[in-house]
Amino acid sequence: MRDQFLVELDEEHVGRIEHLTELNRLFTAWGETVYHRAVHSETGQPPIERWLGSIPKPLPLPSPADLREAFLWSELRTVTKSATVSLHSNSYEVEPALAGMRIELVFDPFDLTDIEVRASGKALGKAVPHHVGRHSHPKASPETPAEPAAPTGIDYLKILDEAHTANTARGINYSSLMDDSRGWQ
Repeated sequence: MRDQFLVELDEEHVGRIEHLTELNRLFTAWGETVYHRAVHSETGQPPIERWLGSIPKPLPLPSPADLREAFLWSELRTVTKSATVSLHSNSYEVEPALAGMRIELVFDPFDLTDIEVRASGKALGKAVPHHVGRHSHPKASPETPAEPAAPTGIDYLKILDEAHTANTARGINYSSLMDDSRGWQ
C-alpha cells in the first residue's frame, strides 16, 4: 500500500505539501477511494469487500459483564507484611498469603469500596475495605450534561410550517391529470 501511494506523490505534489496533516489527508483519500476499492491480485476482491465480509452478521454485542469489565480501572500495589494495600488514601485487607506480592487492584473509579484483587491474570477475591476516606478515584470526574444551546432567535419551526403550508396550498391541477387519449376534454 505504501509503495503504491508513493508512486502517486511526484515532486510537484511533495513540494506543495506543507504539513504532515495534509499528507495524512491525501493518504486517507487515496486509500479509501483507490486502494480499498481496487481488486487485490492475491485475494481477487477489493480489500473493503473482504473486510466487510469478515464482519459477523448480526454484529455480536458484549454481555453486560464484559462491558463493565472494559471500563474498570486497575492499579498495581505491593501487599504489606500485615496483608494490607493502600489505594488513594484508603486501606484494604487482602489474603495473608499475598503478603509481599505485587497484585493488581481492579475497580470502578466511582466506587473505591468494591475492589477486586488479581495476580498473574487470575482473580483472587475481593479486597476488604479497612479504612475508606475517599470513595472515588481522584481523576474520575462524573460526566456533566452539556449546557443547553442558547436560543438563536430564529423560529425554525415557524420557517418549516410556512414552507409546508406553501407547498400544500398550491392545490391539485386536475386538468393535468386528464388523459386526452380517452376522449376527455
